[in-house]
Amino acid sequence: MLIRLNKYLAELGVASRREADRLIADGLISVNGEVITEMGVKVNPATDKVAVSDKVVERQEKLLYIALNKPAGYVTSVKRTRVEKKVVMDLVETDERVYPVGRLDKSTTGLLLLTNDGTLTFKLTHPSSECEKEYEVVVDSVVTNGAMEKLRKGVKLWGEQTKPTIVKKIGPRRMQIILTEGKNRQIRRICKKVGLPVVQLRRIRIKGLSLGDLLLGKWRYLTKEEVLSLKS
Repeated sequence: MLIRLNKYLAELGVASRREADRLIADGLISVNGEVITEMGVKVNPATDKVAVSDKVVERQEKLLYIALNKPAGYVTSVKRTRVEKKVVMDLVETDERVYPVGRLDKSTTGLLLLTNDGTLTFKLTHPSSECEKEYEVVVDSVVTNGAMEKLRKGVKLWGEQTKPTIVKKIGPRRMQIILTEGKNRQIRRICKKVGLPVVQLRRIRIKGLSLGDLLLGKWRYLTKEEVLSLKS
C-alpha cells in the first residue's frame, strides 16, 4: 500500500507532517538512495528504504506484553510438531509476533508471559537475574516438616545443589514454593527427591506480575505498571 512520504515520516516518529515537508524541501530525505524534493511523493513502507540525512529509518516494532493462564495439555512453543499439536500460541490472538518467556511443562498450568521484548526476556531468564517465580503445588502425600526443610535448604539434582527455596505449607498436601532459578522441571524433580511426587503444579507469579483472577486458557495485555515491575 502506498502512502504519502510526509505521512510515513510522521508515523515513524521522525517529524510532524509539516516538519517532514520542510525536511523534504531541504533535500534531507531520500527514497531508495534517491533524494526527494517534491511534495506528494508516495512510498511503499514494505519495500522502500527511506533515509533521513543518509540514515535509514524503519518502523519500530510495537512492544507487546501478554499474560496467559496456560491450561494443561499445551506445549510452551510457537510451533506445532507432528507429536505436539497443541501449543500455547493457539490460545493468543494477536497480529504481532510474540514468544513465551521461559517454559511451563505440558502438564503445568498457570502464568506464562509472552512478549516480543528481547531485552526483557533476557533480563528475566538470565541466571544472574534470580527472578522470583511462585508456584502452588499439590503433592501425593502429607507434607512433613522434614521434607519442607530439605526443600528450603536445597537438594542435589544430578550432582548439582539447587539454591535454597522459600516454602510455605498451605494445606495437608499443598505448598507454595518460590524459586529464583529455573532448572528443567525443577519443582517436580526436587519434590520427588524429598518423597513428595507432584500431582498438580500451577505458577501464580513471575516477579511483580501475578496471575490474579485470569481464567484458565484466557490471556490479557499487561498494564504499564506491571511492565515496569518486571523491568525494575
